[in-house]
Amino acid sequence: MTRRHGSELDRASLMRRVGRLEQAAGVRLVTLGDGVGRGVRVLEFNSGSGFRFDVIVDRCFDVGSCSFNGQSLTWLSSTDVVGPWFAEPLGIGWFRTWGGGMVVTCGLDHTLLGGPDSAVNFHQDVQPEIDYGLHGRIGMIPARLVGYGEEWDGGECVLWAEGIVRQSAVFAETLELRRRIEVTVGASALRIADRVVNAGFDTTSHMYLYHVNVGYPILDEGSRLVIPAPPGVPTGDYPPEDYRVMTAPQPHCKEQCYEHDVSPESDGTAPVALVNDALGLGVYQLYDRRAMPFHTLWRMMGEGTYAVALEPTTNRDAGRFDAIERGELQWLKPGEEKSYRLEVGVLNGPTEISAFADRVSAIGTPSIRARPFSETV
Repeated sequence: MTRRHGSELDRASLMRRVGRLEQAAGVRLVTLGDGVGRGVRVLEFNSGSGFRFDVIVDRCFDVGSCSFNGQSLTWLSSTDVVGPWFAEPLGIGWFRTWGGGMVVTCGLDHTLLGGPDSAVNFHQDVQPEIDYGLHGRIGMIPARLVGYGEEWDGGECVLWAEGIVRQSAVFAETLELRRRIEVTVGASALRIADRVVNAGFDTTSHMYLYHVNVGYPILDEGSRLVIPAPPGVPTGDYPPEDYRVMTAPQPHCKEQCYEHDVSPESDGTAPVALVNDALGLGVYQLYDRRAMPFHTLWRMMGEGTYAVALEPTTNRDAGRFDAIERGELQWLKPGEEKSYRLEVGVLNGPTEISAFADRVSAIGTPSIRARPFSETV
């Protein structure tokens, strides 16, 4: 059954009421026509519940703008949606084209900070080293659009899109990200199913990170992190504070990162959220901790760049060379693949926020609990 405006409608009942499905929900392909995003293909999803999001086909099939009932859920940076043809050199050139957005993919062979590393695994003399820049190359590579549309299963309709992003070079890696994104009509959560495949003939390093970016109005003074983990480990020398409760934007603020040892549910699912009790809204994520054993909170309370990122990842925040030193850097043999899943959705109202906090508390690790909703409005 498809839920619309508080009513349950089966397929026949819904289609009797509309000229075509797009009147209630749908997905369509558009092309941006101006500025640094001119020519970028975007899939616009409307689930019919008030939940809308964009899939940026030409930027790794990532999720850009995302909103619920007209309220933005994500942080959008000052750069706008930048076409991949404006990619800057590696190092920290990533910041010049990072448009924010709900889900930004980092990888496939490297994430976080890097530098030059040996290319001996590629068995050639032309390029003895490879330079690994911040968060890797995958986020700036266009996808091959496999397809998109809707699928009915009985009375339930799912909007979907699939793409393949290939990161490849002669005498280097050949990796593919095979991605499917779904949302159920009437629901307020998107689901991502990823497969990273070594499609080449040399063993290749593999690091992977979901940069899930939450912004105003979900992020505001008093917003709080809900996470099944003991206090996080700061990656820098930060002033002592309750970092799980957010502040208003601060002048001349520096970013902070906290690593968490997240406890999952029995099936490996890890639930994490940022909630705004005063607004009665939150953004949650569910991911498989078995595939992504580390989680970092990126906390940027600066003016303009005012954002929080919830980052499940295969590696610690220190990056590539720390992973090598610890023996934690993963390698994919030819033909080998890794699978990942991520759900990002809305917590709408005090009841859903409280239920999610109870879900986190049931795992048995400390979490910041809400005051009664009546005390925050």
